[in-house]
Amino acid sequence: MSIKFGTDGWRGVIADDFTFDNVSRVAQATAAYFRKNKKVRHGVVVGYDSRFLSREFAELTAATIASKGIKVILSDKISSTPMVSLLTKKLGAAGGVVITASHNPARYSGYKLKGDFGGPAHPEMIGKLEKELRKIKAAKSNIRNSFEKFRAKGIIRLMDFTSAYVEDVRSKLETNHIRSSGIRIAYDAMHGAGQGVLEQLVPVAALLRNSYNPSFGGSHPEPLPQHLKDLATTVTGRQCDIGIATDGDADRVGVYDEQGNFVDSHRIFALLVKYLVKEKHMTGEVAKSFSVSQMINVMCERYGLTLHETAIGFKHLCRLMTERDILIAAEESGGLGVKGHIPERDGIYIGLLLCELMAVRKKKLSELVKELMDEFGWHYFNRVDAHLTEQEKKKILARYKKGVRTLGGRPVQRVETKDGTKLFVKNGWVLVRASGTEPLIRYYAEASSPDDVQNLLEAAQSV
Repeated sequence: MSIKFGTDGWRGVIADDFTFDNVSRVAQATAAYFRKNKKVRHGVVVGYDSRFLSREFAELTAATIASKGIKVILSDKISSTPMVSLLTKKLGAAGGVVITASHNPARYSGYKLKGDFGGPAHPEMIGKLEKELRKIKAAKSNIRNSFEKFRAKGIIRLMDFTSAYVEDVRSKLETNHIRSSGIRIAYDAMHGAGQGVLEQLVPVAALLRNSYNPSFGGSHPEPLPQHLKDLATTVTGRQCDIGIATDGDADRVGVYDEQGNFVDSHRIFALLVKYLVKEKHMTGEVAKSFSVSQMINVMCERYGLTLHETAIGFKHLCRLMTERDILIAAEESGGLGVKGHIPERDGIYIGLLLCELMAVRKKKLSELVKELMDEFGWHYFNRVDAHLTEQEKKKILARYKKGVRTLGGRPVQRVETKDGTKLFVKNGWVLVRASGTEPLIRYYAEASSPDDVQNLLEAAQSV
């Protein structure tokens, strides 16, 4: 069965294609790739999320890498993707591995690869790993039985990633200011890798799904409104100032204001651009994914900031963060990275940075959003995921590739094809692309009113 790395690593259904044999093969390829890195003497960092068999897959990965004579620093418990990225960078390791399928349903697991810089592996790194993988025909899944032997020899070392992460975040953010401000925070860990972490950093007024449940309570661990209804009602019912949710591996964030309104990633991005530039007086360039709001373009032009736009997948933004002086980088799906931290998405860090903004400005989140929109224009966004067969996907993508002249009766003014097909019409745009991690087509739309967004999405799906 083929193993394919998408926009954010390799994912598969547990016991179908994500098996011990396949993980063994990928781990062997990982070891072969990292052995060529001079930093390999400092080892490889391995962590895992809260999914079914994640610890066992991580132990197999650790044992396989250790069997090649490479030291492994393994998390002693469930750990977030940002923790692995942070420890990879801080320890000077050759790279990192996270066993996680991020926001995918519970039946999935996955394998994320991290570079020595503390962020998602660049595309050429994945290409080299896949080249090593093609050389490996036989699995060594029985190597897991040698895990304790490698531990006893000190080749595999267990480490408390959570404590190291908490200490690092405390040193970078004004957590004392947040604490003294009295901001009431509701946090939904979605049964993911963020469980038990936020309350070590700041007081939390209400905790939801902050426990181990590998089925995620029957929900998807993706911080979108349809999965966060309890958080919305908790925020208003418990008089909280902000609701924060993180996904399965805690690298993405979802946010609610004190009125129970969802604050999407575009608005979070814009709020933080303004905060970093105007309040913290930080400098640098801005990077965004192809599916992110045009409001960021307006802000960068107003502030005189250089703006970069990349294909979808945080690995493209990460490359810019490692090569240029990037102040902030963000994607549409709730992943944001900020200068001074790691070149990686971090849901807890971003949630706390918003709390810091509220504490510094002494304003409610809804007031900050309104202030932002009044200044830069009201932008509304939505996304629809259409689950289709491979044949249906190909037909739809072919129709868009052939060319679309009108959308909902409006002439298409221009087309961009950086990643999918993006159609610009008067006062809005639509993007149509196949997901890089799931069997579906995503439709994205932005316009100056919610009704217009809905009209554009309906028109896009009828092409």
